[in-house]
Amino acid sequence: MAGTKQAGPEADALDLGAVLRALADEHRRSVMTELAADRGDSERGCNSFNLPISKQTQTHHFRVLREAGLIDEIDYGNRKGIRLRRADVEKRFPGLLALLKAEPRGGTAPH
Repeated sequence: MAGTKQAGPEADALDLGAVLRALADEHRRSVMTELAADRGDSERGCNSFNLPISKQTQTHHFRVLREAGLIDEIDYGNRKGIRLRRADVEKRFPGLLALLKAEPRGGTAPH
């Protein structure tokens, strides 16, 4: 079954402020860290990230990442797939994914 791609802004329209706001949240940054580490850029299911939050809150976080232009969501009706927009992010913000990849998994700076 083919899914419907829910895309964010075009690569040239990615906004640094929106990207930084999206990455300010530890759960969204955790998702991006995992995606950046996967050089195969395979599509992932929303539930594959083991986020300790409700499904409704996960939906919100994935929407924020999509609207910032960091991921594409593919809607299959009863589930959604997530894919990193690696080429677009690297083109607009070179080195950002390397920084995310270098961040310890599950670890964030103390508050």
